[in-house]
Formats: sequence, C-alpha cells, structure tokens
Amino acid sequence: MSEAHFIETIIGVGILLFAAKLMAELFLRLKLPIVLGELIAGMIVGPFALGGLQIVDGKQLLQINDEIRILGEMGAIVILFMAGLEMTPKEFLKGGKAAFVVGTLGVVIPFFVGLTVFQLFGFDALQSMLIATALTATSIAISIQVLSEFGKIKTPEARLIIGAAIVDDILAIAVLSVVTSIAGSDGGVDNIDITEITITILKVLGFFAIMLVVAVVVIPKIITPRLWKAKGSVEGIATAAFFGAAALAGSIGLSPIVGAFAVGMALSTTKVFDKIERYIGKIGLIFAPLFFAIIGAQVDLRAVDLNILILSGVIVVVAVATKLFGCGLPAMYFLKSKQKGMRVGIGMISRGEVGLIVAGVGVTAGVLTSEVYSTIIIMVVVTTIITPIWLKIEYRKEQKSGGGTSEIKSEQKSE
Repeated sequence: MSEAHFIETIIGVGILLFAAKLMAELFLRLKLPIVLGELIAGMIVGPFALGGLQIVDGKQLLQINDEIRILGEMGAIVILFMAGLEMTPKEFLKGGKAAFVVGTLGVVIPFFVGLTVFQLFGFDALQSMLIATALTATSIAISIQVLSEFGKIKTPEARLIIGAAIVDDILAIAVLSVVTSIAGSDGGVDNIDITEITITILKVLGFFAIMLVVAVVVIPKIITPRLWKAKGSVEGIATAAFFGAAALAGSIGLSPIVGAFAVGMALSTTKVFDKIERYIGKIGLIFAPLFFAIIGAQVDLRAVDLNILILSGVIVVVAVATKLFGCGLPAMYFLKSKQKGMRVGIGMISRGEVGLIVAGVGVTAGVLTSEVYSTIIIMVVVTTIITPIWLKIEYRKEQKSGGGTSEIKSEQKSE
C-alpha cells in the first residue's frame, strides 16, 4: 500500500468514526436507536454526499476503498463474536427446533415469494432468482446491536432472533452459493443440476455443524488461564480464535460471521468469560459504529428515478412482509406470545451483507441491470433503517403498558 493510499484510509476511518459517535450522541438525546444514527452518519459524510464535496489534491477527502470495507467486515465479525458470548451451546440447542423452523421459513418464503413476484413483473428467471436471493438473509449484526442497546439481548425473543438468524444466514449462504454458480455457468437456469444443488446445501450445513462441535470441544481447552499467564494472552488468543474461525468459514463459502459466532458460544461457559466479555466490549465500541457507518457511506442515491423508486417500493414491501409473517407467525407459536413473535418478525427484517453480495455478483456477471442493482441497495438500506425504529416502538409500547421487566438502556450510555 502506498503512503498516499494509507493516509486516505486512516482519514476515512477517522471521519467515519467521528461522525458515527457524533450522531450516536444526537440520537441518544433524541431517544432514537443509536445504531440508526451511526448508519445515517455514514450516509451523510460518505463519498456520495458531503464526503464527495470535499476535494483535496484533486481527490475526494473521504473514499470507501477496499481497506475500509475490510475494516467494516471485521466489525461484523466482532459483533457476532459478542453475540455468541451471550448464548451458551446448551441454550442454542435448546431453541434448536424453534430456531430451525423460524430460520428456514425466513429463507424459503422470501425466496419463493420474490421469485414469483418478480417473474410476474417481467424479469427473466435468473434475474428473479438473484433478486429473491437478496431477500433471504437477515443482517444479524443490526438486530443484535439494537437488542443490546435496548438491554434485551437475554430475552426469549432475542435468543430466538439470534438462533433463527444464524440458521437463516447458513441457509441463505447455501442458496447464494447455488444461485451464483448458476449465474456464472454458460447454461444458466437451463443447466440446473438438482443433485449438485443438494450437495452444495448439505456441504454448507455440515460444515457449520462440524465447526460448532469442534469449537465447543476444542476452544475451551486451548483458551484457559492454566495455559496463558502473561497479561493480554487470553484476550489475544481468543481474538485469534474467532478471526481464525471466521476465515475458515469464509474459505468454504460460508459467511465469516458464522465462524465468529461459534467461537463466542464456545467461550460463553468458560472461566475466562468475564475477562473476554470486558475486553471485547471495549473493542466493540470502535468496530461496531465503524461497521454501521461504512454501510451507510456506500449508499449512492444520486441515480434514483421514478422507475427505480417504484421497483424499490415493491422489493421493500416483499422484503418486509415475507420476514414479518414468515418468521413472526411461527415465532408466535413457539413463544406462545403474539407480541414476542411479532418482535422476532421485526428483528429478522433487516438485510445486509448477502443482499449486497448478490447485487455485486449480479452486476459483475452482467445479469442484473444498474437499475435493479440500485433497487437491491435501496432495499438493504430501507430495511436496515426500518428494523431499529420498529423494534424501539415495540419496546416503548411494552414500557408504557408496564409489561417490561427491565428498563431500555444503552450500552454506550452506561460506558
């Protein structure tokens, strides 16, 4: 990396982090979700807004280069490791049936509804398939941050959201693997091999199961105070473990965040839990806002016209309705509560990495037009904004009715 490129990167990180914390303070005072403020901060100072107006030596002051995107992905990994620490393997398996059903329906329903709706709108089978794939995966990092901010991470609905979102993410990655292979093949949808599709999906599911078992059995034996005496050794080895698991997951096409989550769960019942939780909480204060600001900074709304807005409206309605009912209704059954089930549906609405990956793959392969690409990006942004606001409204209702057992609190405020 050249010196100029390095300086460009650290300037970008500094601006995004400062803007994110500034907006976090504002949103805290307005009693709005802090994560939403961090996301909007990125949109305001990003290269397609104010960041594009500040020119230094012929270049934009803020540019979202590859290094900044990598830091954003690292932020997502840190957030999911923190979420894993909040759930023991026993609790994950205990909610296995509910999480599996809710997570599976949260992928199957958006995919097939999206596929049907967009074929009716005149898109060909492959384009419809790619749009439908973008609708499948929940952005679990958004939901977790919101639930943590509200002090609700240990509630039954939060645990179901996390478990279902992990299942959802695994299945969505499997679907993405299949659809991208179809998009990249010469025969397209006419060259679909059911056997190959089944093997791909089973490979993804099998890898996660093996990784989870290995993490639970091996990680606690490696990360123990008996082996590591030097100051910072336990924290360093834990960090190496969850980044290593994330890399392993990513190397076979699974989302890296799944590997980090598995290691977090493995450490949730160990003697070093308190030490690691304190440490990663401090790291999260930097990486989490950076992650959300970077997502916001990549939003480009300059080319939006009436056609894009209409198509975006349809995609957003399908995105919201399929998760709200596809996940919310079965959650109501498992939690025996309409209110908690609704929160699960709301918590699963936010889309993220998979939607952005699908959009990029589709454009690169020449399958998606720039118009459809823009609508997918808008869908990701709108659902990301809707989720924290809607969840906050739901928990405010609980607070006003006296049904809450704990006050809504902000982790940032307590710091």
